[in-house]
Amino acid sequence: MLTVENIHSYYDKSHVLEGVSLQVNAGELVTLLGRNGAGKTTTLRSILGIICPRQGQIRFNGQQLVGQKIFEIARQGLALVPEHRGIFRLLSVEENLRIAQRKTSRWQLEDVYAMFPRLKERRKNAGHALSGGEQQMLAIARALLNDPKLLILDEPTEGLAPVIVDELVKILRKIKDDGLPVLLVEQNLMVCDKLADRHYVLEQGRVVYEGSAADFRADPTIKNRYLALSA
Repeated sequence: MLTVENIHSYYDKSHVLEGVSLQVNAGELVTLLGRNGAGKTTTLRSILGIICPRQGQIRFNGQQLVGQKIFEIARQGLALVPEHRGIFRLLSVEENLRIAQRKTSRWQLEDVYAMFPRLKERRKNAGHALSGGEQQMLAIARALLNDPKLLILDEPTEGLAPVIVDELVKILRKIKDDGLPVLLVEQNLMVCDKLADRHYVLEQGRVVYEGSAADFRADPTIKNRYLALSA
């Protein structure tokens, strides 16, 4: 599926990613962890073509992504749910969804309404009238309607109430069980522990740890060294 090999990405002269490599295989949910400023969002932007790495390779289903335009990469099925959610605030829930709907997607409107009953209840409400959790659900549902081959999520639970976080975990587990691979950037380690097959940890633009969910769970020193706020 997705293979990132030794990418180096910059903001002007600032060298942010220094040889990041990672992989997401078919059917996997993989997390990208690290403290603020570690390079997680820059990694996502590099994969999606928002930033063009100056060195390294990114392949999706065997196709080279480095150098392609953003819309060309999106057409190959990489779908981002950004941290700011990116919904159309003046459009209704259903209008937001229908804009993204593709006939070829395995998820159609009734499928996402079944997965997100809150959205069906509020389908006539404008985006700005939704709660933060409902906006996040709308952003994920819209991505599913667009026939993704890889779902990329940037901090989907940030700022949400625990009951909404639990609901999102159930939804992401179902998406994973349906076979859609997911690359997840997330600060909530409990969420990651419930969902992930494998973890990568970034520190100062480099991958400092890679391991299975079981290995990560069994080694608290990784969390203390690279993820604890006091570190």
